[in-house]
Amino acid sequence: MSASARLANEKRFHDQQADSRAITFAREPDRLRFEDLTYLNHETWICPAIQKLGDLRGLSVLDYGCGHGMAAVVFARMGARVTAFDLSSGYIREAGSRAQANAAIVNLAQADAEHLPFANESFDRIWGNAILHHLDIGQAGLELSRVLRPGGIAVFCEPWGANRLLNWARANWRRQADRRTPDERPLGLVDIDILRDIFGNVNIEGFQLLTALRKIWENGRNISALESIDHFLLDRIPSLQRYCRYIVLTLTR
Repeated sequence: MSASARLANEKRFHDQQADSRAITFAREPDRLRFEDLTYLNHETWICPAIQKLGDLRGLSVLDYGCGHGMAAVVFARMGARVTAFDLSSGYIREAGSRAQANAAIVNLAQADAEHLPFANESFDRIWGNAILHHLDIGQAGLELSRVLRPGGIAVFCEPWGANRLLNWARANWRRQADRRTPDERPLGLVDIDILRDIFGNVNIEGFQLLTALRKIWENGRNISALESIDHFLLDRIPSLQRYCRYIVLTLTR
């Protein structure tokens, strides 16, 4: 499939998602307002990943593939100068409405992550959640390196594809498959090698080993127990991180 066809599919899918969400927000605009912890605690990797960005006060931060724009609002509240972009015009509208509802200053742009409209060395920090696995890693990596300032940090939270059982579930569990675009895929070792060729320094941390079962296990107490077991196992046997559901990538320039 050509790059233009892939991008068109991605834009169509996410515009449809955003249009569906827009109906809810038009009916209940108060739902656009939120507390930081609503975003920070919605997945187990979010808080640890954001901590890797360090103190954001006064820094220029790019929310890369911003989607609903919650991260951009959180960064603005932390004192960052925030720019956010997304391929989807529908999500850019939602991110703008959310920033306005939360009195946050966010500069917004509709853009293709593989051809960013920003000048060289524009950003001190770059953040992305579930975005790189939609892209051509080589092209996206070159653009990331171009717009990130020397000494800058980029942090990405991405689905990981080394666990064959998880890959089977992703492909066959319809409730999850329907939430994905036709062309996306979890990252793999080849993608990490490409990013290492571009950045040199790439750190990987795995999240949700047994906790990946939370998608089919609704009992909160059991999920807490699984999280505790995950922390125990991953701290003591780092090689198990390759079987996790998600990874946090830290890229430094």
